Amino acid sequence: MFYNVSHRRRSVSILAVIAIAPSAWAQTPAIDTGDTAWMIVASALVLFMMIPALAMFYGGLVRVKNVLSLFMQCFVITAIVSVIWLVYGYSAAFDATGMAKGAGGLHAFIGGTSRYFLAGVTPTTVRGTIPEALFFVYQMTFAVITPGLFVGAFAERMRFSSVIWFTVIWVTVCYLPICHMVWGGDGSFFGDLGVLDFAGGIVVHLTAGVTALVAAIMVGPRK
Repeated sequence: MFYNVSHRRRSVSILAVIAIAPSAWAQTPAIDTGDTAWMIVASALVLFMMIPALAMFYGGLVRVKNVLSLFMQCFVITAIVSVIWLVYGYSAAFDATGMAKGAGGLHAFIGGTSRYFLAGVTPTTVRGTIPEALFFVYQMTFAVITPGLFVGAFAERMRFSSVIWFTVIWVTVCYLPICHMVWGGDGSFFGDLGVLDFAGGIVVHLTAGVTALVAAIMVGPRK
């Protein structure tokens, strides 16, 4: 008798777990308020401190007559890269359409087009534990700061228009594919190889450093 009662209770418990488990496993990603608050702070620190700081740092390395020109380069680059990121940059870097771990193909090197002009990004869409709109802004700060890092390599030796065109082409051809290959997740080229870049050592600093070296060699020393 005792065995039958215990057996029935176990059966009922197992059925209850089976009934509840699918709904628990299917939970949608939830926004973490702590993560969200910190990402807002981190994005603000880069946009409102790092970019002006870079402009002032490079301004102190050039002749007085070129200080304003260098300031203008830093801030115009910020504006232009922000527009690029909105129009197609975010999609090219982080759109995972057609991607699967080990699948290879074109999307292992560049993202899709479904996020152009932030298509599909709403106040309720989530990326990890933060709103996708905030993720967009946070990643935009990386895209903005990276060209700013190599501006000093050719300060006083390139025309303003040349700097702007070079930045547009460089972000499109160099930064976006590398960003996708490293940070694109499963199905991306370096992601499938297990490469981890938590703070931009590859995406930001390596790309900016190599670009600065090549640009400095190409334009030559200051006269």
